[in-house]
Amino acid sequence: MSRTTTRSRSTSADPHGRTPSRRRARLAAVAVAGAACLATAVVAVPASAADGTAPAAQASAAAADFYTPPAQLPAGNGTLVRTEPLKLGLSLPGLDGKTLPGTATRLMYKSTDAAGAPVAVTGAYIEPSASWKGPGPRPLVALASGTMGQGDQCAPSKALENPLSLGADSVSVGYENLAVYRILATGAAVVVTDYVGLGTPGRTHTYVNRVDEGHALLDAARAARTVPGASVTAASRVALYGYSQGGGASASAAELQSAYAPDVPVVGTYAGAPPADLVATMKGIDGSALAGALAWSINGFAESDPELKPIVEAQTNAAGKKALADASTMCVGDAIFGFGFAKSTKWTADGRSLAEVIASEPRLQAVLDKQRIGNLKPTGPVRLATGIQDDIVPHGQARQLAVDWCRKGGKVSYEAVSLPNLGDKLLTNHLVPLITDQGAAISWITDRLEGKPALSNCWSMPVQP
Repeated sequence: MSRTTTRSRSTSADPHGRTPSRRRARLAAVAVAGAACLATAVVAVPASAADGTAPAAQASAAAADFYTPPAQLPAGNGTLVRTEPLKLGLSLPGLDGKTLPGTATRLMYKSTDAAGAPVAVTGAYIEPSASWKGPGPRPLVALASGTMGQGDQCAPSKALENPLSLGADSVSVGYENLAVYRILATGAAVVVTDYVGLGTPGRTHTYVNRVDEGHALLDAARAARTVPGASVTAASRVALYGYSQGGGASASAAELQSAYAPDVPVVGTYAGAPPADLVATMKGIDGSALAGALAWSINGFAESDPELKPIVEAQTNAAGKKALADASTMCVGDAIFGFGFAKSTKWTADGRSLAEVIASEPRLQAVLDKQRIGNLKPTGPVRLATGIQDDIVPHGQARQLAVDWCRKGGKVSYEAVSLPNLGDKLLTNHLVPLITDQGAAISWITDRLEGKPALSNCWSMPVQP
């Protein structure tokens, strides 16, 4: 489905059947909870934002040409198409003259999508100011961001430049920047992928497409080796890191590495809250604060497989079609305020839920079955973490991924993050484990980069929550 550059938003009565006051109260709760969870991720705001100008507009004006793919792409996966300096929105001058936490470069590189076609992907590489004190050359962490949205302005590389972007039509928060900066502090370099279609105009972001995301992450690791000024080499150990959408991407990349990128020496993968089973995940998202992600999923799969477009057209009503079009240009903040707690029954032609529609459409079910993560053995050890109260990316399906990998002989360190229920469908049960588990996840990744052996607790899965 093609994207539009403008959208309209209704300010009248709630189209999802709730009273305006009740909806405002729930959205306010989400805003407060989200701010509490993400405050540590945005510790400063660029001066341009503080003085009333729009940093996102400034960045887009300067980088618009950069993000537009050329007509022809190089043959090799991970080959750089172009680079340019990227100014980190949160940085400090160091005493030794180096910028803290590092020097960033914006990237465009070639990848291969799920259909086997060449595709341009953007991202960013950060050379850390901190020295690497472990053995061997400086290692690399390939980081896949959690859900940012589907509009090009939501690209993670743009969030590194503008951690908090407040535009007239869009709200974007670079909440993954905290993880990036914490990893840089260990002395490891970081490369961040924007995913297929996020940032690059003319193509809809193929949200939660496991092959597109896994390939984009592995090719980002390849691209990092040839960035001007990068100290990582082909001999550098590589770790994969991601939470939520990023957890699915890192999990997929770990599965695909042996066949797609055996030259990328993956020594460990962190997959936090991975959406391994998209049918179960869609049920969790439906009616939640992040209900807009349903639209991103549909848009993405229709982009990957144009044969689905007539089915989507037939199964959605006017409200559903408008939601799909509007969501295609939204970031997470926009989607929460635009579609928070929406139910898919209001978008379908016959009032069934999206899960019910998928169950009745063999073509749709087949597409989602192909997206299942857990059918392949991952390369190297994996740390899989999931909050036991997570109702957005449901805990049960993430735990099942650990079971599936263990049965295939994978080396899995399973971590069930035990927290109290912090509010159904509010995102808090999903977001809080991102913060509480982050330190342990980065320590685990650092141990793998230092060459320390990993332990598996697959033996304990029968008694794990």
